[in-house]
Amino acid sequence: MPDLSGIVKAYDIRGVVGEQLDVALVRDLGSAFALLIKAESDAIVIGHDMRDSSPELSAAFADGVTSQGLDVVTIGLASTDQLYFASGSLNLPGAMFTASHNPAKYNGIKLCRSGAAPVGQDSGLAEIRDTVEQGVPAFAGQRGSVTEKDVLADYAAYLRKLVDLSGSRPLKVVVDAGNGMGGHTVPTVFAGLPIEIVPMYFELDGSFPNHEANPLDPKNLVDLQAKVREEGADAGLAFDGDADRCFVVDERGEPVSPSAITALVAIRELEKEPGGTIIHNLITSKGVPEIVAEHGGKPVRTRVGHSFIKAEMAKTGAIFGGEHSAHYYFRDFWRADTGMLAALHVLAALGEQTGPLSELTAEYSRYAASGEINSTVDDQVARMIAVKDAFGARDGVEIDELDGLTVQLRGGGWFNLRPSNTEPLLRLNVEAADAEAVRALTEDVLAIVRG
Repeated sequence: MPDLSGIVKAYDIRGVVGEQLDVALVRDLGSAFALLIKAESDAIVIGHDMRDSSPELSAAFADGVTSQGLDVVTIGLASTDQLYFASGSLNLPGAMFTASHNPAKYNGIKLCRSGAAPVGQDSGLAEIRDTVEQGVPAFAGQRGSVTEKDVLADYAAYLRKLVDLSGSRPLKVVVDAGNGMGGHTVPTVFAGLPIEIVPMYFELDGSFPNHEANPLDPKNLVDLQAKVREEGADAGLAFDGDADRCFVVDERGEPVSPSAITALVAIRELEKEPGGTIIHNLITSKGVPEIVAEHGGKPVRTRVGHSFIKAEMAKTGAIFGGEHSAHYYFRDFWRADTGMLAALHVLAALGEQTGPLSELTAEYSRYAASGEINSTVDDQVARMIAVKDAFGARDGVEIDELDGLTVQLRGGGWFNLRPSNTEPLLRLNVEAADAEAVRALTEDVLAIVRG
């Protein structure tokens, strides 16, 4: 009996190819997913990224699906948000083969129900895991069929319909695709727009020869920052491996925080729908709910993670949601995350006025932040309790445990400390009025965490 506990994560399936993931297991996963959604759909749409293992694994998954009598629509090479578009527009459950920003030896599967609705541990992944571990029952009926469909042009047209750049001044934008799927989607999405693209690392290469496709790590932005300054560009965009996240760099080569992008896009969405609800996770800058409220919107705070955000968006009817990790969710995109749509919003906002991007985003960057700081610990629970006890004893401190430990200090600074789901790590995010206050609070917390 296989043990899938190491690869079935909170939001997806991910592991090392050849060690944790192989063709036989992925075929079983396809069969199990087919069984999960058989009552609601008779077909599944499948896409894959540029990793060497992706075509073979996605074909094995399709084999598993069709063995249960369901049909498969393959869209071939795709970004994750392109797969979500296919799931939404075709109203089919979907499977995307990608390990996102993970190194080349990894691959994985992101699953969704019809209309790009998320499949997480509590909404199907645990059931799929159990089915595979117990042995997938065979199907005696007729095998399903496989058809191919190219949705890239439709995906691009749909995004351009949601954000009008026709009134934009000409912009010069450097785009670092990190040898990931942005190299596949950007040329089609930006074709015909008043934007000159300076491409970096658009060659699809799952070995990531230039740098990891993880813009959350500052070292992977260095090339983009230098190129923006060298070209005198108006902005820079960096996509992760499966191109569902987008990071923004201003004309000086300085990163724009995802919280500032969340606030900027939120205001644009609120202009279309005054009084709308905006979702932000609890690590997003407190400037986001402040700005949303100032513009007549209703901010709603959630746990970190796309399944939580999408569920809250469905519950509240929210028009937009943003995370500190540069995931941006749009009601008009089936509540799914698309960095490409967020990027179009940023460029539209920039192109509608004459000032530089740094000036435009400055008003949305109210506080200083540490970024995410990881600490390897031998006992996550004990360290969390130690931090809670130490800060709980102080005057004027508010503590909540919606997701990990969030501590709000009387002086206005706050921090969140969360355990990793997959590694012996604690993740710390700190925000305060200025860099010095952030540094002092960070040192205070880490002294306890790292003992």
